[in-house]
Amino acid sequence: MMLPRERRRGGILTATVSTVVAMAILVGLGLWQLDRKVWKENLILTVSTRAERAPEALPPRASWERLVPEGNEYTRVTFPAEFLEGQEAYAYTAGSSLRADVEGQGFWVFAPARLAGGSIVLVNRGFVPTDRKSPSTRVEGTPRGSVDIVGYMRWPEARGLFTPADDPKNNVWYVRDPKAMAEAHKWTVAAPFYIDQEAPMPPGGLPKPGKIEVKMPNKHLEYALTWFGLALALGGVYVGWLAARLRRRRDLL
Repeated sequence: MMLPRERRRGGILTATVSTVVAMAILVGLGLWQLDRKVWKENLILTVSTRAERAPEALPPRASWERLVPEGNEYTRVTFPAEFLEGQEAYAYTAGSSLRADVEGQGFWVFAPARLAGGSIVLVNRGFVPTDRKSPSTRVEGTPRGSVDIVGYMRWPEARGLFTPADDPKNNVWYVRDPKAMAEAHKWTVAAPFYIDQEAPMPPGGLPKPGKIEVKMPNKHLEYALTWFGLALALGGVYVGWLAARLRRRRDLL
């Protein structure tokens, strides 16, 4: 049978181990947020630098398989293409961290565009509010003939844990995934990327293309300080508890 003194020692040991483990986790989360801060700062710098450069020619078809997001995403490009008539897919959005002019719920309008050599690239032509999703509500904005497109190279979004399932039956998507859209519509799209259109503005203004503005939130330092603060507070609570426990123990002797 454990004696009272042994129980007290066991209680202190358990509390000490638990506190050390919890503080290590909190400090680890704080350090992780500092790493995320550096990552976010580098991302903002990369996006800003690439997005502000003069547009360059779209890379040739032969090089597409070698293109990767780390080296090419947000590169500003220009190319002539002809949109396939009557072909669209819609990606739901509730706003954009890169487009200050996009507010409220609506859709990104994706359309296949045929290049001069016959290859097809999917282009995000821009934003439409929910009541202008149907092409019949914006007939004047339907592109005809070759269009000189200026835009940004983008790669598919990752699906989040709480992202709704896509609805191919109603042609609505919840992640910008050109491959999934192309498969559903039987578009022969070889590009691993898609293009966020910046220009030209279509007659009537919809779908609304636009320039990327880098306004990504970067609160990782605040988050890191919060985790470090919790670790410090936990340490303070433990020290206070331990001091009181040792004081009671001394009084009992």
